[in-house]
Amino acid sequence: MKILGIDTSNMPLGIALMDGNVIKGEIITNVKKDHSARAMLAIESLLRQCGITPDELDLIVVAKGPGSYTGVRIGVTIAKTLAWSLGIPIAGVSSLEVLAANGRYFPGVIVPLFDARRGQIYTGLYRYEGGVLRCLEEDRIVAADEWAHQLSQQGEDVLLVGVDAPLYSELFRNHLGERVHVAPPSLALPRPSELVMLGKEKERENAHAFVPNYIRLAEAEAKWLAKQKGEGTDGDRCTISSNDHP
Repeated sequence: MKILGIDTSNMPLGIALMDGNVIKGEIITNVKKDHSARAMLAIESLLRQCGITPDELDLIVVAKGPGSYTGVRIGVTIAKTLAWSLGIPIAGVSSLEVLAANGRYFPGVIVPLFDARRGQIYTGLYRYEGGVLRCLEEDRIVAADEWAHQLSQQGEDVLLVGVDAPLYSELFRNHLGERVHVAPPSLALPRPSELVMLGKEKERENAHAFVPNYIRLAEAEAKWLAKQKGEGTDGDRCTISSNDHP
């Protein structure tokens, strides 16, 4: 089975190709450039270098969010278009789950996070059990201070993973002390190779039916809905994107 993985859900761009149980190649960049212009070029380059044509692909795996609203939308749109045109299924993986996979050998719990601004983070809680990544707490957007306090009640070592983790390391240490560990820069980026490995085990979906997981609405949509309900607007509640870089 040949699988193409696509992750544009945040500033890092990741593309990977898997053939059977072998990772044939991956491309990762962490630069503030337009994913809509670069993603397809990266896909074409990787396929060409690996000697695989699009019509040989059996599955498209995409990071389905949360993260940058624009970034998630770009990756999902590309994935759905490719899957539809090739007549193959699509599988979605949480962008946070992909990041959590970098903590494979950590003995405690893994906390992937993306900055959501205003003191909030996109996060979840994961752990490796018998070599399998398990989700202990579903992905959410939450005040970082509140999340740190909740984790402090569990009494376990915590690994913070992500390029935004250093922004919150001191806050978490105020709650958890020496039980907080921050993944090094080499493990801070979501790996598209982990994305395809996780996606291989996920449920296949039809391209037309597939939907991303934004966790909260885009600002314009939320304001429109609030106006229809006559509720006014709330900037903290409506703003979706933490890292709307792409």
